[in-house]
Amino acid sequence: MENTPGPRAGRKEWSALCVLMLPLLLVSMDVSVLYFAIPYISQDLEPSATQQLWILDMYGFVLAGLLITMGAIGDRIGRRALVLGGAAVFGMASVAAAYAHSAELLIAIRALLGLGGAALMPSTLALIRNLFRDEQQRAKAVTVWTAVMTAGISLGPVVSGLLLEHFWWGSVFLINLPAMVLLLALVPFLVPEFKSPQQGRFDLPSAALSLAALLPVIYGIKELAQHGYEPRPALAVASGLALGLVFVHRQKRLAHPVIDLVLLGRRAFGGPVVANLLAMFATVGMAVFLTQYLQSVRGMSPFEAALWSLVPAAGLAVMAPVAAVLAQRVDRAYVMGGGFLVSACGFLWLTQVHADTALWVTLTGASVYAGGLIAAMTLANELAIGAAPPERAGSAAAVLESGQELGGALGMAILGSIGAAVYGRDMADALPTGVPHADAVRETLGGATTVAADLPSGTAESVLSAARDAFTHGMGFAAIGAAVVMAAAGLFCLVLLRGAGRTEHPAGSNVEAHIEAVPSR
Repeated sequence: MENTPGPRAGRKEWSALCVLMLPLLLVSMDVSVLYFAIPYISQDLEPSATQQLWILDMYGFVLAGLLITMGAIGDRIGRRALVLGGAAVFGMASVAAAYAHSAELLIAIRALLGLGGAALMPSTLALIRNLFRDEQQRAKAVTVWTAVMTAGISLGPVVSGLLLEHFWWGSVFLINLPAMVLLLALVPFLVPEFKSPQQGRFDLPSAALSLAALLPVIYGIKELAQHGYEPRPALAVASGLALGLVFVHRQKRLAHPVIDLVLLGRRAFGGPVVANLLAMFATVGMAVFLTQYLQSVRGMSPFEAALWSLVPAAGLAVMAPVAAVLAQRVDRAYVMGGGFLVSACGFLWLTQVHADTALWVTLTGASVYAGGLIAAMTLANELAIGAAPPERAGSAAAVLESGQELGGALGMAILGSIGAAVYGRDMADALPTGVPHADAVRETLGGATTVAADLPSGTAESVLSAARDAFTHGMGFAAIGAAVVMAAAGLFCLVLLRGAGRTEHPAGSNVEAHIEAVPSR
């Protein structure tokens, strides 16, 4: 049925959106803000190699594992309440992290930050569903949400680098505190409470199963991407998938499930979840290559590389609003499909990059694929959150974001493996004989750089030249893989999602009336 237009939002709702973007920006920044800080943390806290990895990864693991649980809780207790609770936890944990005196304590606090982030992320997107009932206004609001989330991940290293030039490593955490205090002060006045009066009792076993399923899958995929096949991460993925099947079976039997499987089966919701997963597959998978390219091939410092990596944001700034305008005139499926095809062209452009290619050529290709992806992701988010019944918006947003986390992990694993395989093959043929630590040189570009530092200048230059050529060759093959996936995603949208926003909308205007909106006082 045709979606009935809702009342238009005013100044208060748009002000509420601006306030809600603060935690979203900081939560997404926290994924990458430690990239520069970790050497300083290592000097101060002296973590082991394993502890150092957990300091970096614990936040993302807990965030991904708890998204579904927190989305369902927000639907039951109220999304504003969950935002306020998440902001309080995130702010207090940020202070505690800044003054952590041991690696073990910092790891535990990073888990608390993940808990706070998991409470904040789905709630901000779900509140957009409730604050903006007019479809065109909601599309603009979701465009802002998607742009802020994407920008936060890119801004994390830049903000971290700036802070560390003037302050100690704890400052990268303390920057969160003013925003969380502002959020706690303003949200009660600007954001009304939204919750469903008919959600039923929260199912704790389902929450435990969702965490037990997602964590080992994401952990295993990341480990396989970094170290290749090993029995333990492979077993983690298999056990997580098995627990996922148990979770799905339980949801089918519950009167009030944590995830609405009927909604997930609808084209207007399940389709965008898949589209977003594929978009994050390419985004995260290629981001790893571009970071290494700027630092190890172009020879930039980490902070300089972080600044140059912001250039593709120009594509985001142009394509997101263009996609929103086009979607008002033609079917979203065509715009989403076009966005994916544009991104495929950008990835194909990157296949022409070599070690001596001009920097503007690489950044142009990255801007093209980033612009196409943000266009597709913006409309996918808007279509999915608009298709979700308002009383299930929190759970729907959590499913959407969990798909993004899974897609990012898969992109790192699959595209990273393609690049590593090509690099290893090329180096096996090109490496001069008699080079010490040849296995490390053949394994990664970073290993080649480390070994070359101790070699005579002539041999070092030969090793580095071969390694840089091999790396860009591997990046080109990974870009081909990303282009193929993007072309498939575009075809998926064009074939399966046409008309989905108009003919399949479970959240009609009569459903809207059942949402409990408690006015703020």
